[in-house]
Amino acid sequence: MSLINISNLTFAYDGTYQNIFEDVSFQIDTSWKLGFTGRNGRGKTTFFKLLLNELEYQGSISASVNFEYFPFIVEDTSKNGLEIVDSILFNYEYWELSKELSLLDTDDSILYRPFNTLSGGEQTKLMLAILFLKPNSFLLIDEPTNHLDTIARNIIAKYLNTKSGFILISHDRNLLDTCTDHTLSINKTNIEVQKGSFSSWWENKQRQDSFELSQNERLKSEIDRLTQSIKKTTQKSNSLESKKIGFNPNKVEKSAGRRPTIGKKAEKVMKRSKSMLNRQQYAIDEKSKLLKNIESMEDLKLSPLKHYSNTLISVKDLIIYYNNIQVCDKVSFEVNQGDRIFLNGKNGCGKSSILKLLCGEDIEHTGDIFIANNLKISYIYQSSLNFDGNLTQFSKINNLDEPLFKAILRKLDFSREQLEKNINRYSDGQKKKVLIAKSLCEKAHIYIWDEPLNYIDIISRLQLEELIKKFNPTMLVVEHDISFMENINTKIIYF
Repeated sequence: MSLINISNLTFAYDGTYQNIFEDVSFQIDTSWKLGFTGRNGRGKTTFFKLLLNELEYQGSISASVNFEYFPFIVEDTSKNGLEIVDSILFNYEYWELSKELSLLDTDDSILYRPFNTLSGGEQTKLMLAILFLKPNSFLLIDEPTNHLDTIARNIIAKYLNTKSGFILISHDRNLLDTCTDHTLSINKTNIEVQKGSFSSWWENKQRQDSFELSQNERLKSEIDRLTQSIKKTTQKSNSLESKKIGFNPNKVEKSAGRRPTIGKKAEKVMKRSKSMLNRQQYAIDEKSKLLKNIESMEDLKLSPLKHYSNTLISVKDLIIYYNNIQVCDKVSFEVNQGDRIFLNGKNGCGKSSILKLLCGEDIEHTGDIFIANNLKISYIYQSSLNFDGNLTQFSKINNLDEPLFKAILRKLDFSREQLEKNINRYSDGQKKKVLIAKSLCEKAHIYIWDEPLNYIDIISRLQLEELIKKFNPTMLVVEHDISFMENINTKIIYF
């Protein structure tokens, strides 16, 4: 056991006026299973880069362990798994590697296949097995479950639960609760470390927010009182100060002899005034801080359309093919108005292909598909947003109501400064929020979302849950966040 010490850490990217971290200090025990949470754009991945010494910063970071980042870059993806292992690990025993893969419910055969032929889940498992075999290493694990199916997520959660000595960035509540024993959170005004899983941290967070909100009105009136007190004190000192300076030659001053006395009194009051002003301003700042750490979960709005037909989509005996290879068995289902249907199954079983097919892409298939006439679909695609331009340009190209579009992003925790940035400078989570905001702007009969929550922070996920429960849109969704799926589905179709 050893400690990682972060002292007076301050960092900002070049060309920005806002510090991502400012005079931050805390400690991490290297034996912890540390979950790392915070809203998109707060600096979680940046913090990993600072630990890896990839960015210049002020302050100090000291540790007696080596930091290893997941996922690492595989330079030559044509190499097989064993060649990649041999290029990274030295003096390891094959049985150790085989044991790690067994814990990950993965067969040794992946070691003898080219890395680029492995599924996303297999690549993730191989990289985790390699990194946990590196001696004296502390793992920085960055979103390991994005794009992984529910089964693979559960396997990785159980595997990480057997390990220690890592920081895990994830927005999957089930994963964090399964395998972490401490939580590191980036809040609005500070960074804090708490013992316990995400759920215990979230419970404490809600309790603290509730306390702060209950104090809100009292604090407002007290801040107003202090502000008025500052004003009165300033006016009094200024009045006395004016009496000691000069006189009007056109008037006979009856109290000229008192000017030295007034001067001393003014000096004394001014000195007392400045001291009082400092104390009062400090009190205002401290009381205001209490209100600044509340994470806003503003209500989002949606405008689903009503269709004249109850059945919007009907799929019967559908089979998807890629290069004449069948990727799923016969699939049949209906989507009626008010349904919120989740497609669930292993990666590669055709879920995303079905959504693309329903949205008009030309995909090889057999079977019958019925789509209601004049059906308006709002679609969130799975891949990351690749757009070189700002939000104004994006909204024009997509025929969006720009004020509404930006208002939704503000509610999803975009700052005003972020609204002016080029989209290609956003974090992955912020790019995904742009796609979500676009969909929420669109009036549609059905919302088809393909893994909408990849990289999205937990608070925003909760906002979306509340939105869907409130407006009851018709939806067809592929998503592997178990909590999200269980909270809003009306039906799950298992492949």
